[in-house]
Amino acid sequence: MSPDPAEASETAQEPEQARRLSSARVLDVDPLLDDPKTRIVVCCGSGGVGKTTTAAALGLRAAERGRKVVVLTIDPAKRLAQSMGIDSLDNVPRRVKGTEGDGELHAMMLDMKRTFDEVVEAHADPARAAAILANPFYQSLSAGFAGTQEYMAMEKLGQLRARDEWDLIVVDTPPSRSALDFLDAPKRLGSFLDGRLIRLLTAPAKLGGRAGMAFLNVGMSMMTGTLGKLLGGQLLKDVQTFVAAMDTTFGGFRTRADATYKLLQAPGTAFLVVAAPERDALREAAYFVERLAAEHMPLVGLVLNRVHGSGADGLSAERALAAAENLEDPRIVDQGDGKAGLRNSPDTQGSSQSSAPEIAAPAPEEGSPADTERSVDRLTAGLLRLHAERMRLLARERRTRDRFTARHPEVAMVEVPALPGDVHDLAGLRDIGDRLAARRPERTEHI
Repeated sequence: MSPDPAEASETAQEPEQARRLSSARVLDVDPLLDDPKTRIVVCCGSGGVGKTTTAAALGLRAAERGRKVVVLTIDPAKRLAQSMGIDSLDNVPRRVKGTEGDGELHAMMLDMKRTFDEVVEAHADPARAAAILANPFYQSLSAGFAGTQEYMAMEKLGQLRARDEWDLIVVDTPPSRSALDFLDAPKRLGSFLDGRLIRLLTAPAKLGGRAGMAFLNVGMSMMTGTLGKLLGGQLLKDVQTFVAAMDTTFGGFRTRADATYKLLQAPGTAFLVVAAPERDALREAAYFVERLAAEHMPLVGLVLNRVHGSGADGLSAERALAAAENLEDPRIVDQGDGKAGLRNSPDTQGSSQSSAPEIAAPAPEEGSPADTERSVDRLTAGLLRLHAERMRLLARERRTRDRFTARHPEVAMVEVPALPGDVHDLAGLRDIGDRLAARRPERTEHI
C-alpha cells in the first residue's frame, strides 16, 4: 500500500520544524531578574495575551530570588489582586504576603485620575491646584482624554523610579490595538498642552488686565466664537480657566515625558513582548518588535503564552481521523452479533443468497458484549477525533510561531504551556514563573 501523501508530507516537515525550533534563541528570564542593573521590566503586547499574569509571575519570581519588587498593573480586573491575596489594588503599592525567600513583592493598580491629580498637586501651589482640580474641563480631561491612561502609566513609572525604593519595577502596560500607544501618549499629551491652541488660549491670561481683554476681544473673537458654537460657551470658559490655571505646569509635562522616555531607553530597562501563538497576536508582536527597535528600546525577548502540546504527537491527525472513521462506519466493518467480518468476503460472494436483499443485523441488546464493544468503539472514535483536532491546532501554532522566528531570528523566545484553568493564587503565579524560566522551548502541556 502506498503511503498517505498528507502523512508523508507531515512526516517530512517534522525534522524541518525541529531544526527551526532548536535554532531559535531561547529566552532565560532568571539572569535578567537576578541582574541588579535591571531596574525596570516592561511587559507589552496586545490585549488578552496574558501580559498581567506574566508581569505578576515575573515580579513574584524576582522577589523570591531576593529582590524588592513592585508590580504596576493597568488591568482593572480583580483577578491579579485575588491571586496575590489582596482584597483590592489601588494607586498605592501594597505588600504581598506569602512570598518565599528574602525579597519583597509589592503590587499596585494605576488610578489614572488620581495620578493626574498628584501631578497637579505636586507642581502647583495649593490655591492653583484646588482651582484646577475643581475645573470641569480638567475633570473630563483627567478621566477620559485619549492617551491619558498611557501617559499616566509612564508618569507613575517615573514617580516610582524617582523614589528609588524598589530594586525592580515590573510594568504591565495598557492593552492596545495600536502598537505602542504608551510610548506615544507622553508626546501626544505634551504636544496638546504645548500646542498652538493652548498657547492662544493662554495668551490673554498672560497679558492680563485691559490688554488681555482687548486681545481676547479683538484677536480671538473669531476663534472663540467658532469654538463657542462647537463646544458651548460654558465649556470654552472652562477650558480658558483651566489653561490659565495650568500655565505654570505645562512645561513640566513635556519635561517629565522626555525624562520617562529616556528612562525607557536606558540600559537598566528591559522590554518583554508577550503574545499568544495566534496569527493576529504574533503579527502585532512583530510590529512591537520592529517599533521597539526603531525607538531604540532595549528588547530582551518574546514570551509566547498558552502554547498547546501533546505527549502523543506521534499519531498524526490524518491517521487518527482514518481510525475514527473505521470505527464509526458500519459499511467498512460489520460488528453485528459480536463478529467482525467484511461484508464482501469470499464466503458470501457467488452464493445463492448473494442477490438477495441485504438484511440488517439486529441491534445488539443493551448490556450485551456486542453493545459494550460498540460503545467502546464510539468512545474511541470520539477520542481519536479530539486528538486529530489537537494535532491540527499544534501544527497551526507551530507554523505561526515559525513564521515569526523566520522573520525575527534575533528575538529570544520562551514558550509557556497552556494551563487547564486560570491562575488564582501565588502558587499559580509561581508555576508560571517556573515555566517562564524553562530553558527548553519544547516543554509543553500533555494530554
